[in-house]
Amino acid sequence: MKLDDAAARLEALGNTTRLKIYRALVRAGHAGMPVGRLQERLKIPASTLSHHVKTLVAVGLISQLREGTTLVCHAEYDMMRSLVGFLVSECCVDESGCGSARPAA
Repeated sequence: MKLDDAAARLEALGNTTRLKIYRALVRAGHAGMPVGRLQERLKIPASTLSHHVKTLVAVGLISQLREGTTLVCHAEYDMMRSLVGFLVSECCVDESGCGSARPAA
């Protein structure tokens, strides 16, 4: 993942409302959640939800699919794994003896 892409995704999640939306969709699982239920659960106006969902879709963290007359939002789990992987991929690389037990303080 490119640094700019990771930054855009993290910036999107840096908003409290968008983070609540994202967490609700992650908890919903692969079935996703209809927009109406998401709005009821989070108790936010439809226009506010739409604005924040649009931002999360734009950075690839969620997707929307129409099922009949219902618009269903889904967390993009591969993108989530990729973002988390990006964050931990270089964990401790500059530390000698990475992975070994730390000395007692």
